[in-house]
Order: sequence, then structure tokens, then C-alpha cells
Amino acid sequence: MKDNKKIIEMPDMKGRLSALWLFATITYTYGDVVTLMDPVKHGTVQLTEGFLLGGSIYMMIPITMVLFSRILKYRVSRMASIIAGTIMTITLPVTLFVAVPTSYYVFFTVIEIICTALIVLFAWKWRNNEGTTA
Repeated sequence: MKDNKKIIEMPDMKGRLSALWLFATITYTYGDVVTLMDPVKHGTVQLTEGFLLGGSIYMMIPITMVLFSRILKYRVSRMASIIAGTIMTITLPVTLFVAVPTSYYVFFTVIEIICTALIVLFAWKWRNNEGTTA
């Protein structure tokens, strides 16, 4: 009985991190779709091939982390989540200054920052209790 309670209280960290990365990725995607529907928001930003390539590379960070947080071994997964989550958390506020910060864009950005900060926090506190490197 005690072991079952421990499992309920400490869910699989790989699954938790993967779910948070997936949530962040979907939020980024929907926020970008809504932004593309607003001609005022991207009116001053040139959507050049280079800009879109840079955005694509940037968005591959959370997309890749959905998979990596599941398949990488404990230490690598933990460090990758800390590094990628820190990069995303630090750079997200900068996106508010690319163009006019609309209320919906600020809303999405705040959710994304909270999500990636939680990823960093959970990964930072993650201890491999099984004694293996998996």
C-alpha cells in the first residue's frame, strides 16, 4: 500500500517532462497561428526565408525535447531539459519586443514562460531514485 502511494505522489519524471514539453509546443504553435491571423502583429516584421528558418530552428528545441525527454538516459535527459528549458524561458520575454505586444500574445507568452520554468524546476530537482543511469 505504501509503495502505491509513493507511485501516485511521484509520477514518472520522463513522462511529466515530455507532457510539459508537448504542452509548451502546442501553446507555441497555437500562439503563432493566432498571431498570423492578426495583420497588425506581424505587419512590421519581414517574414523572410531567413526569419522563418530561424524560427523553425528555434521551435525545434521544444519539439525535439518532447521525444528526448522520453528516450534519453536520466543524466542526459535531465541536463537537456535544464538547458533547453532555460534557453526557452530566457528568450520568450524577448519575443514580446519583436512587434506590438498584444494582449493575446502576452497571455500565450506568460503561459509558455511558466511551463518552461516548471520544466527547468522539475528537471533540476529530479533525482534518479532507482540508482540506474536509465
